[in-house]
Amino acid sequence: MTMTKSHVSAHELVAGRYRLLEVFARETNRLWWYAEDVAAEQPRLVAQTALPEPADDDSARRVTTRVVRTSETMRLLCPGQIAQVVDAVVEAGVLWTVIEWIDGTPLGELLDREGAFNALRAARIGLELLDVLHAAHEEGITHGELSPGQVFVRSSGPVVVTGFGLAGATLVPRLTAPSYASPEQARDERIGPAADLWALGALLYTMVEGRPPFRDRGRPDATLKAVDRLPLRTPLRAGPLTQAVQGLLRKNSRERLTRPVVREALIRVLDEDTDADRQPAPVPRLRAAYAGVRLAARQRGRTALAVGTALAVLTVAAAVLAATHGHTGPGTAQAPARPGVSAPPTGAGTGTSTGTGTPSPTASASSALPAGYRRYTAPEGFSVALPDAWKRLTTTRVTGAYRVVFGRDGASPTLAVTHSEHVGPDPVAIWRDDVEPGLRRLPGYDRVGDVRALTYQGHPAADLEWLAGTGAARVHTFGRGFLTGGDGFSLRFTTPAAAWDDAANRLALTTFLRTFRAPAG
Repeated sequence: MTMTKSHVSAHELVAGRYRLLEVFARETNRLWWYAEDVAAEQPRLVAQTALPEPADDDSARRVTTRVVRTSETMRLLCPGQIAQVVDAVVEAGVLWTVIEWIDGTPLGELLDREGAFNALRAARIGLELLDVLHAAHEEGITHGELSPGQVFVRSSGPVVVTGFGLAGATLVPRLTAPSYASPEQARDERIGPAADLWALGALLYTMVEGRPPFRDRGRPDATLKAVDRLPLRTPLRAGPLTQAVQGLLRKNSRERLTRPVVREALIRVLDEDTDADRQPAPVPRLRAAYAGVRLAARQRGRTALAVGTALAVLTVAAAVLAATHGHTGPGTAQAPARPGVSAPPTGAGTGTSTGTGTPSPTASASSALPAGYRRYTAPEGFSVALPDAWKRLTTTRVTGAYRVVFGRDGASPTLAVTHSEHVGPDPVAIWRDDVEPGLRRLPGYDRVGDVRALTYQGHPAADLEWLAGTGAARVHTFGRGFLTGGDGFSLRFTTPAAAWDDAANRLALTTFLRTFRAPAG
């Protein structure tokens, strides 16, 4: 197995916008960087993963699409336990996965710093990982790359898992951390949930023993051969976890412990909790090079409100589904009036050849902006008028497609702008056949009216409006998709359902539709 080498240094830009600041964790074929998104002025974590040679355009597209799509699916299933992938790009045979800032410490670094854990602490982390794996396996998803570098331990709240979507993205049996590969991976056989249970056993072993069950031998092929052929070193410090660890690390995948049995064993350890067994929660260690960026994150990144979290999860899932399939999922729009829902302002929801619509009460002419709005021009070339307090929140990019989300702080209404290359010729069909099947998987999905064809700024367009979520987290989204040549754009405006008809939200939607301009040419 040959891996490419990437010689990069601090303060270089990846994909023209992510400034690398400092390496904070290392595993075989992977480095973790503190970074900053210079375009969005947001702190990020960036995983640098060497890919097998060669990585042509098709291979790069498959890798980035798989990583983004699988991560977003898992975020829907396990809110708060899966890192948000905001971008994924391949450059010079290296996959750069850009994720949101995680206020935690990689498990591997924590073990290097503090040494082995007691059985109670290991069981608690293991149970949280088991919950994530259970959700993934129920949806037919195998992680396949689980290792200490993919698990972030926080001082409060459950662990956060990264790395979903790497397994199967290339023909290599294990891209990173071969010490945690299952024997079937080492033999380059088809893998399933049992491979993740092996990795969980290897993580439990490492946490209590202070070293992995199979050491890294410097070359991935040599390490994988050892995993497959060498006997397991008997755990000496596992205590009440011994049987669970040994049961998970059986070479024959059919003989490994099942999830229910593992869960029962871990809960049994937790039930025997005594104060004497407790270890202090980890305090994330920040590098000096990252302190300034982290300060900005505290000021900009407060997204924990329930409605804000639901907004982010629901709009990301739908938009990324469209982008990663190479289609334009129309963005944010409204539907014909129904009881309790007023129709969009004239020209905004129905469309005109110019797309200017009827001026709002605060706009004296179609070219004027409402009070409190300013025009924003994106590096991608499009522009739109935004409220003064709004900023660029996240960017998701795969080959041939990108998605940019704007809002105040994640808890407010949001606007998502999606662009995809080489889409179909019918925007109604794109909504109905390519996007809506994915939307139907969202909790509480309910379309408002029909998919409606129109002309927007002289381009073929279509609108779709829907509700999703339940209770206080229920949201209302209006999407408009339109075609410019062979490319597709969509605008999606999402608000809490209860606030959909607020005057400020109606003005925002009208202004977005009236002022959006696609890149020239």
